[in-house]
Amino acid sequence: MTTLHVSDAELAGQPAAYWTGVAYESLIAFTRARHAELGFTQPQFWLLRNLSKNDLLPDGGGMTVPELQRAMSSYLRAEDDLDVEAEALLERGWLTRDEQGKLWITKAGEDARVSLKQHAPAIRARIHRGIDDADYVTTLEVLRQLILNTGGSV
Repeated sequence: MTTLHVSDAELAGQPAAYWTGVAYESLIAFTRARHAELGFTQPQFWLLRNLSKNDLLPDGGGMTVPELQRAMSSYLRAEDDLDVEAEALLERGWLTRDEQGKLWITKAGEDARVSLKQHAPAIRARIHRGIDDADYVTTLEVLRQLILNTGGSV
């Protein structure tokens, strides 16, 4: 990868939408590659998290794939196929499906979710390498303001 030096004045004139798009694609590709190295996909991890009473589903219970798609709609990508991802987890024994079509996390699935979650700090550390927390917070504050300035909500 080649990095060209660009002056602050040149950077200030560049479109935020371009850079946020490039950052998004790069961060997603990096994270998904790390997950693949560990033998799972990001959507599989999300399924486990969304079905775990110890994570995103505090009341416990099962959910259908359409319910899970709605729950994950803000972060699923167009290429993510939850039916395929759920089938892979069913084959691993990490999920079960009841007669109403609801998916339920198994003990093995919960153990896997806990194990997979342990890799998150290392992935985050690699992404944040060379960036101190103050600069990161400033970046997020700027992004939040850009969102507000363009009619979005944060």
